[in-house]
Amino acid sequence: MPWIDLKSRFDGATLPAYAAPAIGSRRGGLLLVQEIFGVNANMRALADRFAADGYDVLAPAFFARIDPAFDAGFDEAGYAKARAAVAASSWAQVAADCQTAIDALAGDGGPVYAAGFCWGGTVAWLAACRCTGLAAASGFYGRMIIGLLDETPRAPIALHYGERDPHIPMSDVDQVRAAHPSVPIFLYPAGHGFFSDRGGDHDPVQADLAWARTRALFDAHT
Repeated sequence: MPWIDLKSRFDGATLPAYAAPAIGSRRGGLLLVQEIFGVNANMRALADRFAADGYDVLAPAFFARIDPAFDAGFDEAGYAKARAAVAASSWAQVAADCQTAIDALAGDGGPVYAAGFCWGGTVAWLAACRCTGLAAASGFYGRMIIGLLDETPRAPIALHYGERDPHIPMSDVDQVRAAHPSVPIFLYPAGHGFFSDRGGDHDPVQADLAWARTRALFDAHT
């Protein structure tokens, strides 16, 4: 601890995962899906925050096959590295890696949830559609969901978008809503990445609201 190794259901590869045990009364397990930059300090801090709220958290390093210590910076080179990693990771591989983590969390008993941010927001959608054993999921500003609209979530999921997100036009959000009208979609007067305190898009008021909605969703599916 805090890192453990999982064996991927996809190819048997070693899948490192940051593990943050629940503090206090346990609410369940949580699959935390990284942004494109890897399981960096920001994601580890978020895992610790969920753990402090009572969740046993696993944050798999989805790009470990590319680089066991994958960590892309927030500069132009880092974005290029991250985009290449996304392109090299098939949805089938990512879904199987999610299932690996879900199965590991389920072994401790209780419900298992998922939360993902940016690229991870799309992966949360993917997991809700393809994986078994999820009680509920929350996806934040998942730009690539637009390419997965032919899939239907098996688990309840809520989606969160910033109204001023330059990477996700509201026309895309409208398409998601039209394809899956039963999925709750929350809009915030904010930009992309409003939940993360690492950059200029951070909006603490909207982040706290999205956190409360995520917690309420999970609490409703215990």
